[in-house]
Amino acid sequence: MSTTLTASPSAASAPMSPLVLACLAATWVVWGSTYLAIKYALLSLPPFFQMGSRFLVAGLLLLGWMRWRGAALPSAREWRNALLVGTLMLAGGMGGTAYAEQTVGSGLVVAFIAVVPLMIALVNLCFGIRPQRLETAGIAVGLGGVLMLTQGAGFQASPAGLAAIAIACITWSIGSVLSQRSLPLAPGPMGFASEMICGGLVLLALSGLSGETPQWPPRTESVLAWVYLVVFGSLIAFNAYMVLLQKASAGLASSYTFVNPVIAMLLGVAIAGEQVTAFEWGAVAVVLAGVVLLMWKPARG
Repeated sequence: MSTTLTASPSAASAPMSPLVLACLAATWVVWGSTYLAIKYALLSLPPFFQMGSRFLVAGLLLLGWMRWRGAALPSAREWRNALLVGTLMLAGGMGGTAYAEQTVGSGLVVAFIAVVPLMIALVNLCFGIRPQRLETAGIAVGLGGVLMLTQGAGFQASPAGLAAIAIACITWSIGSVLSQRSLPLAPGPMGFASEMICGGLVLLALSGLSGETPQWPPRTESVLAWVYLVVFGSLIAFNAYMVLLQKASAGLASSYTFVNPVIAMLLGVAIAGEQVTAFEWGAVAVVLAGVVLLMWKPARG
């Protein structure tokens, strides 16, 4: 997305605009709540089918809206890039996350995702982009908190869930960087729509190959959770993240991974009755220390 996702050299030091602040709020708060929604949707909708239908519907709605406004359809090359990025970020990243939530609490899953900024920074090194000192310190501290989380009861009880979320983090990080550096999508929301459509189709193909069978009729809470994921998780928060990849530094764009755990864990405990040990809460505190360091310099800018 050359005109949409390639951050300018001064993105890391530019003042945060109202648009960036709004996108941060969407990725921090809205995305933090979607992990519990995924858990409720799983009551009737298996992981790949749930994610695939969610992104396909959201992508088609966004594409239809953009066509109504007169936007051009993506070129063949842009559709190819959307397929590659969508496979990595949505099929691998979001599909793996939903798969992990079958056996691991939503709060612990999203807390593990805090490893994403480190992975993005490592992939960016291949393009000669190095994080600033405080960003590096924040990423390191956040990673330490995630390593503590893997020693908690939740992940040790589910090796398959740990493997799924690790794969999800790797593919999401690679897709995030490639969407900025070497696989440009169509400009603006049309690019986001094409990515969601392609990723959704790949997820539905995975659903068919793995033999998933949605419950019919689905439970009411699953339907409501799915609608919430389409509107708030896909159309609002996901697009906000893609905008942040353009307008902000890589560290700031991925800072949601440090804030989401607290929101997800609080909601999981308060609403879903998930169990979180004192050790795991301590690990989250370490993760939050990382976000303070990560955000310090951009906030002062």
